[in-house]
Amino acid sequence: MARTADLHIRIDPETKTGAEELFAMFGITVTDAVMMFLRQSLLVGGLPFELRRPRYNAETEAAIREANDIMAGKIQTKSYSSLEEFYADLENEDDDSEKL
Repeated sequence: MARTADLHIRIDPETKTGAEELFAMFGITVTDAVMMFLRQSLLVGGLPFELRRPRYNAETEAAIREANDIMAGKIQTKSYSSLEEFYADLENEDDDSEKL
C-alpha cells in the first residue's frame, strides 16, 4: 500500500501565489493546508466551514436588484447605435445640468 497518493488541482496563478504567501506566514505549505482541510472535512463529515450567500451593503444590494430588473426588462434603459451617439447624449446631459 502506498504511503501517499497524488492529488492534482488546477487553480489560477494569482490564487496559488496568494495562498503560498498566506500559508508561509503560518509556516506551512499549500500541500499542508490542503491536507489539513481534507482531514478536517473527514473529521466533521463535511466541509469544515459554513457556506453562506455573500451579504452586501444596502446600496450594493439595490444595485444588484436594479441590474436584475434591467436584464428582466422591468426597467427600460437607453441604448445607442454608436459610441458617437452615446457621447453626444452625455454632452446634452452636461449642457442641461449646467442650465440648472
